Amino acid sequence: MEIEIVGQDEYGSAAYSKLFDEIMSDLNKAVLIDRVRLTLNPEGPLFIFSIVLKAAPGPKTVGDVSTVRNDVGGAHVTITEERYAPDILQELFRKYGRQAVVQQTRFDLDVKDAREEEVSAIVVSSGEEDRREIMGALWRTMPEGIKNRKTFMSGGVITVVATEEVLLPEMIDAGRKEHVAMGGSADV
Repeated sequence: MEIEIVGQDEYGSAAYSKLFDEIMSDLNKAVLIDRVRLTLNPEGPLFIFSIVLKAAPGPKTVGDVSTVRNDVGGAHVTITEERYAPDILQELFRKYGRQAVVQQTRFDLDVKDAREEEVSAIVVSSGEEDRREIMGALWRTMPEGIKNRKTFMSGGVITVVATEEVLLPEMIDAGRKEHVAMGGSADV
């Protein structure tokens, strides 16, 4: 994750870069982020946080987050992304019934009378949860006292304009320009 800080305070900029990186890493969101530009103007007060994701969050299927293969009597699933385990179980129970899903280990499942192709295609996440989690992580990195925010999202770019005061049109325009500079759409 590449972090660029735009601000006048060298010490504050370095500290904020480290803080942002630590928070995103602690929340397991750093792996989703390609680039970050944080504009810090505490005198304004105006803060613009813009991130470019490695990939735009989209629907995830069982096949995206696990390895699925045909096996004797059904399909075998090995979950490779732990965070989706509860969703995978829930969707398999819903589609095939609890009695047809046998959990061998924490991450290994057998699904009776199922085929690899159909199990792999089951959607387990819409992508909205990823966006919400990234937004929550982004807000946690902002200074305390932030009362007003405007968010721009397009494709894989998320930009948040924030202030402790009234969010003025020129602040929103600055955020929109930053959003476009990071690769986001101008019509957000």
